[in-house]
This record gives sequence, C-alpha cells and structure tokens, in this order.
Amino acid sequence: RFYCDYCDTYLTHDSPSVRKTHCSGRKHKENVKDYYQKWMEEQAQSLIDKTTAAFQQGKIPPTPFSAPPPAGAMIPAPPSIPGPPRPGMMPAPHMGGPPMMPMMGPPPPGMMPVGP
Repeated sequence: RFYCDYCDTYLTHDSPSVRKTHCSGRKHKENVKDYYQKWMEEQAQSLIDKTTAAFQQGKIPPTPFSAPPPAGAMIPAPPSIPGPPRPGMMPAPHMGGPPMMPMMGPPPPGMMPVGP
C-alpha cells in the first residue's frame, strides 16, 4: 500500500500506474499546491518575525530612505523619467502623443496587443 502525504490517504494498490493516475489527479494537485503555499507563507512569516525582532533589538539600522535627504543633496532621476537629455545621449523623438509605457500582463478584454 502506498501512502500519499499530500492527500493523507492510502492508495488501494501500489503499482506505478495507480501512483501515476493518483498523482495526475485534480485533488492531488490541489493538495500539493496548498501544501507548498502554506509552507511558503510559514517561511515568509518566520522571516518577517526574525527581521522584526532584530530591528527591535537594534541589530538592523534604519534604512537610508527613512530619513529625508540632507539639504542640497541631488538625487538623479531614473532613466525612464523624461527630462533634459543627459550628456552623450540623443533626445528621444516625440510622436505627438504621450510616451507609451510597456504593458505588464495580458491586455484588458477587448484590446488587441500592438506589434512593432
């Protein structure tokens, strides 16, 4: 007899075909997904708890982003933000409309993706 830890059940026969059939089943796959989802959540919570405890004990200094920058400090803009051209760079040609941002994920229903 074969015991499946994910499904908490015994298979009636222990043969490769029975195991393969069981492991390709919907319920088994859901149980495996749930098991690893819970494991990942526990790992993340453990890391959060350890980090919080270390911060409260003063072992982790505050981040440099938690305080305002000193007076007169210049923070360079990321390259994706439009502005005056930097030395050695050609200004981007404008097509008469707002700049296109790259799409993340599938397009909304009813919209067709535009190719190059």
